[in-house]
Amino acid sequence: MGFILKLVLVLVILAFAALVAFAYVGDLRAPQAEVTQPVTLDAQ
Repeated sequence: MGFILKLVLVLVILAFAALVAFAYVGDLRAPQAEVTQPVTLDAQ
């Protein structure tokens, strides 16, 4: 019984550490910039 309790406690701690790491690293987005480029259409 004690082994299962220790295993669950270790898994909870690892899950919390993974959540904290994802909160810091998961929000690394590429910087966005608006790009405009003129386009010539061959319309008749």
